[in-house]
Amino acid sequence: MDFWSSLNGIAVLLVAMAAFSLIEALIPLHRRTAWNNRHLLPNLTLTFITFGTNMLMNIPMLAGLFWLQSMGWGLFNAYNFPPLVEIVGAILVLDLAWYVTHISLHRFTWMWPFHAVHHSDPAVDATTAIRQHPGEGLIRYVYLAAFGFAVGASPLAFAIYRIWSAAHGLFEHANIRLPQWLDRAITFVFASPNMHKVHHSRDQAFTDRNYGNIFSIWDRAFATFIPSRFGANIEYGLAGYDASEQQTALGLLASPFRGGVRNPEDASVMAAQELSRHAAE
Repeated sequence: MDFWSSLNGIAVLLVAMAAFSLIEALIPLHRRTAWNNRHLLPNLTLTFITFGTNMLMNIPMLAGLFWLQSMGWGLFNAYNFPPLVEIVGAILVLDLAWYVTHISLHRFTWMWPFHAVHHSDPAVDATTAIRQHPGEGLIRYVYLAAFGFAVGASPLAFAIYRIWSAAHGLFEHANIRLPQWLDRAITFVFASPNMHKVHHSRDQAFTDRNYGNIFSIWDRAFATFIPSRFGANIEYGLAGYDASEQQTALGLLASPFRGGVRNPEDASVMAAQELSRHAAE
């Protein structure tokens, strides 16, 4: 994943974002609101910042993976696994790293304000997918490096995962209406659009569930899964982030430094109560 490969990857993702935006116009889950127009510029601004910072962070990440490969260190470098097994295994481990990172962003009070930039979007669509603060990007790469270096993921597996995870992020954030049976079927293996919409609820009991990036198996395995049917009618955004000046690119970049801390213990209690209530339905 050199400089030109990274540019090609970015071009593919921008084309994919445009394609999903077209599909959103044809089969929208929700009708467009004023926010869909107002969030476009800040979302794209943060998207391009994320592309730039990710290209920079790919340099030490890939250098480390190549070095570990040359030294024979890390699980997949120490043993002679078939290439397909190594790639699939590394992708699963990197996706688990993404899941653990996502939970950390919600649970650790100093991390949450960075992740809140993503959650504060009052209208969720394909442009929301890469609406990310640079601070969150740095945190995510630290986790990816820790897991990727430990298992000796190959640079190829890492490149496949990063492109796949970004493309899947566009899919699960897209404002598209799928038949409920299809959306539910997808969630047996992958995160679906409605499954992820649950995670963007203003209700913290739902916000702190369905953390999965590509695969839903982590949410199911660690009891953070809520059925996708609850994602069809969600109120998006975060309380305290709706002011127009906060929803600009500059406002979003500055927001982690103005507060926005939440209590993870209160969130756990709320989530348990909400899950019990819906389990009884």
